[in-house]
Amino acid sequence: MFSISTLTDVVRIPPKLFGESLKKAAITILREKYESMINPELGYVIMILDTKVDQMGKIVSGDGGTFHKVEFTALTFYPKLQEIVRGEIVEITDFGAFVRIGATDALLHLSQVMDDYLKSDVKSGMILANQSGRTLKIGSTIRARITAVSLGKSAAMKIGITCRQPFLGADEWIEEEIKKAKAPVAEKAKTPAEKAKKPEK
Repeated sequence: MFSISTLTDVVRIPPKLFGESLKKAAITILREKYESMINPELGYVIMILDTKVDQMGKIVSGDGGTFHKVEFTALTFYPKLQEIVRGEIVEITDFGAFVRIGATDALLHLSQVMDDYLKSDVKSGMILANQSGRTLKIGSTIRARITAVSLGKSAAMKIGITCRQPFLGADEWIEEEIKKAKAPVAEKAKTPAEKAKKPEK
């Protein structure tokens, strides 16, 4: 889930940035510190959007920089359990596929693709279903549900997703399911005369 978060901090403006406006210098420092980092509460910090800088800074003895309180907004991405996401397959492996969702990649394990016997062909970048004939390949766009989110102490977040639920999977699979679901409804809506009418040869 993408969100805009408001945060506070104190930034040190080094002497080399004294020639720039205070706001521009603060944004430069904040981008170096926060962008691309993973925060346990915020998830991925994608971009610093704006900042308000306290004009009155502090000077510390023996340090040539100035320290200023800042309040800033950041675009963040934190995947939530059970959230439905759309993504693109970017890699096929022996055990499944990695799907780009938002700012990171999630693992779609072979066991979570569908109820079928699957074969992963890494060389051709494709996952093949034995019975249904359905395929997933690099570049395929899918709809999936997040089933696992693990944020470790290292700078990595592990995300697991599944397509083994109705109306999930590749776009073309979902279209097929929608057509099947609409067919009984359309049949019920027919009048008795329309139902009795024989199809023309």
